[in-house]
Amino acid sequence: MTRWHVTRVATALRWFGQALRRFLRHPLDVWRGSLPMRVVTSTVLASMAVLVAAGFLLMQQASDGVVQGKHRAALAEAEVAFDTAQTQMLTSDLAAGNLNEILSKVTIDLDNRGTVSGQYHVLVQGPVSSFRSGGMQAQSVPAALADKVSRNSGVWASPTLIVYEDGHTEPGFAVGSALNAAGAGRFPVYLVFPQTQEMQTLQVLRSAVITTWVILLVALGLVSAFVARQVVIPVRAAREAAEALASGNMADRMPVRGSDDVARLATSMNNMASELQTRISQLENLSQVQQQFVADVSHELRTPLTTVRMAGDFIYEARDEFDPATRRSTELLHDELDRFASLLDDLLEISRFDAGAAVLNATKADLVGIVLAEVEAQRPFAESKSTPIVVHAEEPAYAEVDPRRIQRILRNLITNAIEHGESKPIEITVVGDDRSVAITVRDHGVGFAADQARMVFHRFWRADPSRARTVGGSGLGLAISMEDARLHGGTLNAWGRPGQGTQFRLTVPRRPGGLVEVSPLPIVPRDFLLAQAEAAARQHAAELEGAPTVSGEVQE
Repeated sequence: MTRWHVTRVATALRWFGQALRRFLRHPLDVWRGSLPMRVVTSTVLASMAVLVAAGFLLMQQASDGVVQGKHRAALAEAEVAFDTAQTQMLTSDLAAGNLNEILSKVTIDLDNRGTVSGQYHVLVQGPVSSFRSGGMQAQSVPAALADKVSRNSGVWASPTLIVYEDGHTEPGFAVGSALNAAGAGRFPVYLVFPQTQEMQTLQVLRSAVITTWVILLVALGLVSAFVARQVVIPVRAAREAAEALASGNMADRMPVRGSDDVARLATSMNNMASELQTRISQLENLSQVQQQFVADVSHELRTPLTTVRMAGDFIYEARDEFDPATRRSTELLHDELDRFASLLDDLLEISRFDAGAAVLNATKADLVGIVLAEVEAQRPFAESKSTPIVVHAEEPAYAEVDPRRIQRILRNLITNAIEHGESKPIEITVVGDDRSVAITVRDHGVGFAADQARMVFHRFWRADPSRARTVGGSGLGLAISMEDARLHGGTLNAWGRPGQGTQFRLTVPRRPGGLVEVSPLPIVPRDFLLAQAEAAARQHAAELEGAPTVSGEVQE
């Protein structure tokens, strides 16, 4: 065996030991998460079942063969011994000798024959007493066999348990027949063959089979572990390559060895990675070109826009000297120039977010004060829409934020609420806990569908394209607000129902880098939940009032 083979076997053993320790600690997790463990376990269990069945069949056949061979040999030897003893009985002169002496001589001859061959013990039942050899007890002969021999002629056999005078026992095979003496009757003779040697042979065979089982199971486990490792290593490499691609490491490639299916899998993975890298590079280049184009166009438009706006302001200041049509055109020009300037500012801000150049200038500030200041700034617009604004804040809520960005988020949320609130009250709530501060802006206007809660933050998205804008927004306000919230490490969520208004919730951590796990305020408005509960109560009461009543006595 070469050093390479030794290293591979040692690696397989080390891996098997580690997997076994992990399995003993967390069996279910290891079973679900380890393909080699399932392969090795399945192989070992299937092999164990096959080996047990094969070993059982082998032992059964071996036992039958050894026992049947012993029985055939015993019967053949017994027939010869019985024939010899019968001849000796017939040729003996019963008149000249005592019958007991003749039976004793026959017993001694049979015992000598069995002792020389080491095959059997002798039991002869005489007219006065029985003759036994080898220290064997008379109960070693089964009663059923003794009954057959005493009643019938011929040779009879039966398995038995040999009992000796010292108390120990051993399995055996008893063969019996009756000797006929002329004019003196029939005398049963039994030859009992011990099967100790055969049992020892079967025990050795059983030990050899069990040892072979263990060796084969260990060998099959190691082989299956080695084979599973050979199969799993490329699969793991493919998984690691896929994870590397998912994490952005597009330069990683799988090694290709040989020309089998695994090598073709590696080639396909590498080709896929190359194609993905090419596509992503193209998309990145296109995105960079688009971002640069937006930034350049926005920047380049500012100079002519400044000139046009100065001229527009000059004309706007002299609008009272114009006729009504020209004055109205001057006012429209002034409003659209303001909208155009706001759009350019939003485009430049979006380009900063896309380029990753947005910077958070965090300072400790009271969010309640920022909310109140922005409400005062938006009050003229709210009064023009006849929309009351109510602020709910019990105490100051300090956090390390960028006040300019928070103010911009609130401006977008409040102007949208005024724009779509249909002159109904707007409620702003500020609540903080130990980790974060939440601000909700609730209106009772047109609202939007529940499945549009995420779409409202898309760029240039509008719930109702046919609805005319009166504020003149750019369509980027909520998208910029979402980016500002993310820059703080916070969240911006939206809730809405058609005809029941909307609620936007801004949640920011009190310190930069903090984690917002649970917002201090729910995203679903409390008034909506209360209205639903009251409607359910009214419906339940109506059902109770309309239900039929049962009265009268109870019948048995």
